[in-house]
Amino acid sequence: MPLPTRKTLPLAAALVAALCLPAPGPAAAALAPQAVAPDFTLRRADGPNLRLSEQRGQVVLLNFWASWCGPCRVEMPQLNRLYDKYRSAGFVMLGVNIDDDPRAAAATAQRWGIRFPVLLDADKSVSRLYDLASMPSTVLIDRDGRVRYLHGGYVEGAEVDYERQIRALVKE
Repeated sequence: MPLPTRKTLPLAAALVAALCLPAPGPAAAALAPQAVAPDFTLRRADGPNLRLSEQRGQVVLLNFWASWCGPCRVEMPQLNRLYDKYRSAGFVMLGVNIDDDPRAAAATAQRWGIRFPVLLDADKSVSRLYDLASMPSTVLIDRDGRVRYLHGGYVEGAEVDYERQIRALVKE
């Protein structure tokens, strides 16, 4: 391996510094499978607040989405279908919208025909808590409030995995 030169020293120093940075904080660690899902309270687009911990005892799918997200729009009909199919089996789906304007979020949810509760995260506090890396992001939480599955982004057909995972969690 060649010795560093004057041109490569700044890059080498930056890499060493990056390797010495502390590991991500609790938000990133909280999303490890089997970790307790970080609790939060958000306002529903249609009214009252909803607290995640109040859903304990049910399987919960959190779907983080935004009106400007093309894959989110494609995914919504699939999520509606899963919600309709499993909601009577102890399954809750919550859409966490990260748009800056809650009115625009509510209007988009109505325009897209979203049938499950939409929560408003305009200040992005819950999105930061869940350390999102892509949009949409989906988190499946078991009846004990533990994160079981994480999905970043959406590609057509991902709902097959969601359904398999929901079905397994509902049966537990």
